[in-house]
Amino acid sequence: MSEKKNYYAPMHTAEHILNGTAVKIFGCRRSENCHIERKKSKCDFILEKAPDEEDIKRFEQAIKDVIALNLDVTESFLSYEEAAKQFDLHRIKKEENPKIRIVSIGNYDKCPCIGEHVKNTSEIKNFRITTTSYDEETKIFRVRFKI
Repeated sequence: MSEKKNYYAPMHTAEHILNGTAVKIFGCRRSENCHIERKKSKCDFILEKAPDEEDIKRFEQAIKDVIALNLDVTESFLSYEEAAKQFDLHRIKKEENPKIRIVSIGNYDKCPCIGEHVKNTSEIKNFRITTTSYDEETKIFRVRFKI
């Protein structure tokens, strides 16, 4: 987590909201794999069954509803030990990251992150899920989205 990537702030913040919403709606962990770009992005979630069309519409609308709340996006720092009590840090090396940056989107979502973010969700425009797919064998639900 020590190296900062060149993120597009609105898209990266939208990804946090998408992740938090997936956890709340589908009862899954945060994404297993994400690819975030300026024009389009994707996240993969492990789900036991494929969401139906209504589930996907509800998921997209919930994300839009959170964005519309105009929530402030803030950061704080925790020691690695304190962060490990609250978050899954399996991808973060303690020796390289004695302090962990936590990004909060209002009271809606909070997670460790190195990326750039907007100051308020009002800066995210026109979120939409473009396509989804589900692989029965791997149980991967892929969500592609744009803003």
